[in-house]
Amino acid sequence: MKILAIESSCDETAVALVEDGRILLKNEVISQIPVHERYGGVVPEIASRCHIEAIEPLVERTLEGTVPDAIAVTYAPGLIGALLVGVNYAKSLAFTYNLPLIPVHHLRGHVASNYLTHPDLKPPFTALIASGGHSHIVHVKSYTEYEILGKTRDDAAGEAFDKTARILGLGYPGGPKIQKTAETGNPDAIVFPKVHFKDAPYDFSFSGVKTAVVNFAHTAKQRGEEINAPDLAASFTKAVCGVLTEKSVLAAKNTTGKLVLAGGVSANGDLRRMMEESCKKEGIELYLPRPDLCGDNGAMIASQAYYEFQAGNVAKSDLNAYATMPVDQPIF
Repeated sequence: MKILAIESSCDETAVALVEDGRILLKNEVISQIPVHERYGGVVPEIASRCHIEAIEPLVERTLEGTVPDAIAVTYAPGLIGALLVGVNYAKSLAFTYNLPLIPVHHLRGHVASNYLTHPDLKPPFTALIASGGHSHIVHVKSYTEYEILGKTRDDAAGEAFDKTARILGLGYPGGPKIQKTAETGNPDAIVFPKVHFKDAPYDFSFSGVKTAVVNFAHTAKQRGEEINAPDLAASFTKAVCGVLTEKSVLAAKNTTGKLVLAGGVSANGDLRRMMEESCKKEGIELYLPRPDLCGDNGAMIASQAYYEFQAGNVAKSDLNAYATMPVDQPIF
């Protein structure tokens, strides 16, 4: 079964063609980073307009005469205007060619990027989903059944990376710029806070470390001291990736014994290294997505759509987009 998928939840217009949920045939992405970096972050209205301009030629380039068996689209969560561009275009394609329309939750798609990377991977497993807008630890009981074990109580890990990059004047997007800056830094130069909750051992909080970075920079400025950007970036990375690793590995150890990484932050080299070291020590099976499938892409949506279709999750012409939606909420 060949599925054409559209992803437009934020600042990448992405279209892909995947067969049987595991075989990647075509994966096209147009990034809006050059447009948004001048503003230091994503401007929702501009993102929507860019999606409108990019989506049709991208679909044509992906198909190149191929007739898919179904159309899939990200319908939640994300920037509502951006999502609506993809949803409405997918609905028109499905109607025109009389094809099934499959709605896909964006975070489930991120998890599914591992099905393309690891053809033998099957649920159940534990997953860390870490991105610019989300930080979750979930128990993936089946391809379409999720249980949230823990999540951030405030800011997402990716948001903290973006904020720290702005403080250091590194620009947008923050994750890759922080990683590059941290390469020559001392991760033990500055001790940043790690938050733990007695009543919820798998929950995160990143507002504290974000505030600590702001206060550190403000204090240095008042004293007329120059900030050592590599040391700050490395110390910040150690704090954030350290807590992501600690809680995720603990959750996997107490549940499935298998840990899957997903989301944009999963591309971070320090996080991958920490996860590999910790999982090896604890005897946990670790699965990492291909670096090119960590960010938003259509391939992950097409992969998850295959399993949503098998579960009977097919939409009608009244499918809508939603800015927020829990990953464990049934589609229908």
